[in-house]
Amino acid sequence: MAASSLRIAFLHLAPTPGDLAGNRRLIDTAIMQAAQAGANWILTPELAVCGYSFVDRIGTDWIAPQPDEWMTQMGRLASRLRITLFLAVPEQDLRTKQLHNSLFVITPDGRLSGAHRKINSLRVGSEAWSTPGTEAIPIPAAPLDKVGLLICADAYSPGIADSLRRQGARMLVSAAAWAPGFHGPNGEWERCTRDTGLPLFVCNRTGPDLTMDFTKAESVVAKDGERRLSMSAARSTIFLIEWDLLRQDLAAPSYQRVEL
Repeated sequence: MAASSLRIAFLHLAPTPGDLAGNRRLIDTAIMQAAQAGANWILTPELAVCGYSFVDRIGTDWIAPQPDEWMTQMGRLASRLRITLFLAVPEQDLRTKQLHNSLFVITPDGRLSGAHRKINSLRVGSEAWSTPGTEAIPIPAAPLDKVGLLICADAYSPGIADSLRRQGARMLVSAAAWAPGFHGPNGEWERCTRDTGLPLFVCNRTGPDLTMDFTKAESVVAKDGERRLSMSAARSTIFLIEWDLLRQDLAAPSYQRVEL
């Protein structure tokens, strides 16, 4: 029998710039706690493993083709916990050697289902290391056959989400590191859902970084041009929601909060 609902965990984390070992431990702990709370899908924020402004501290030589050793370990963990994991990790293209800001989907049997490379990457500042992706293709994410992926400012270009809709995506998932303020989110997520008719789940981050303060950033559930939920915390926190797959709407109007 097909699943009628999803318990979705947003890992609203505060990664430390450049602290790969510490951030990996944080992600691992959060995944375990989210799974123990019954999550089927677990979402991570943009650049969760390295922080946003990591380059000044550790450079880019560590970025490898995927799956690397840690990604492989995350696949084993997803298989053991029987979860679908949306894991935001930089990658190097094996052929071109270019570096990309990417979001991977790991299935409950531990396989890499696919990945999205951020298209609207900034070409200056903290994102100058990243080569923009060129396409957005829906990816299987159990129990759905097609889920559209975005990373942060990809929501700014209406054509990206609409392309995913035209290719048959049934939901949109975005990893984000988008701080409030002058250049903060200003209706882009809501517009994606209004234009496409698809719900959007945005896993943002929290905490200070070297160049920006994400402490008041929000993770969001949007549908039909509106924010249905906005969730924020000053420290690393897990937010859990119940999503009704049949009605394509929240099964409950609130969320559960688990502090790390």
